[in-house]
Amino acid sequence: MKMLFVSLMSICLLINYAVSAIPKPEEKRVLDDPLSHAQHYQNDEHNKQYDHEAFLGEDAKTFDQLEANESRRRLGLIVDKIDGDSDGFVNLSELKAWIQYTQRRYIDDDVNRQWKTHNSNNTEKVHWDTYRKNVYGFLDELASHETDHPSDEHFSYRAMMKRDRRRWSIADRDGDDELTREEFTDFLHPEESSHMRDVVVTETIEDIDKDGDGKVSVEEYIGDMYRQGEPDEEEPDWVKHERETFTNFRDKNKDGFMNNQEVKDWITPADFDHAEAEARHLIYEADSDADEKLTKDEIIEKYDLFVGSQATDFGEALTRHDEF
Repeated sequence: MKMLFVSLMSICLLINYAVSAIPKPEEKRVLDDPLSHAQHYQNDEHNKQYDHEAFLGEDAKTFDQLEANESRRRLGLIVDKIDGDSDGFVNLSELKAWIQYTQRRYIDDDVNRQWKTHNSNNTEKVHWDTYRKNVYGFLDELASHETDHPSDEHFSYRAMMKRDRRRWSIADRDGDDELTREEFTDFLHPEESSHMRDVVVTETIEDIDKDGDGKVSVEEYIGDMYRQGEPDEEEPDWVKHERETFTNFRDKNKDGFMNNQEVKDWITPADFDHAEAEARHLIYEADSDADEKLTKDEIIEKYDLFVGSQATDFGEALTRHDEF
């Protein structure tokens, strides 16, 4: 297959723009754990990285570089911010509000950055043609070098653009092919908008459904989270548990597959509040006197649960403030 020339600028554009707008097959289901890119439990083991990212948001990366004492000091300053009524305790509602704030800030920062990139003239809307040129314009250059046998990479980029185009059209509520900032937010983060949920379900099925039959089998479900090594390798216990979960809970009509509605129930569970669940988990883990609220000392004592050291995501926001 003939190699195609792709400019460095085109590659950079793809990395900077397309990646954030399109969920890839390797990514964890976008609505399953929206508070963190990490899984809360890996191989039945509690993963503190999930708690770090849920508590600190996108800023946790800076904490990776901090020494333990500095990590504790900055955590103490964060606790003062979380304690909204300044009563010396962090209760469930305060901790939940903080987690929601960190997640919202990440989305706002991402939208602000990309809005400026694609709206250089500072207008009220961004047209699809502008976005397409910025993100996928290099495909036009590829087409001019195309042969009768385009590369797999080229097909992949075309598929990404097609998916973006569909999502754009759904986010475009008034159908003018231009997105307001609010519509652009829905496009970039469809998991945050109720009217975008169906396209997230569609994309999830497309990612997992390897045989293209429009539904998810148990093998496809498992394959999305586990890659077997040797053919005769025994599956870990957590994988066996996931198989049971698929059969007993995911596949509600017991036909051996998850259909569209069953996938929707999986990735958007009704009446489940991720921020509150995480806040309850953190209080449970750190509440040494079982009074269902946390003092600063209790939080700092468990600093490795909240922010860690050499392993986290809330640092950027902290370094924005002189008080740190």
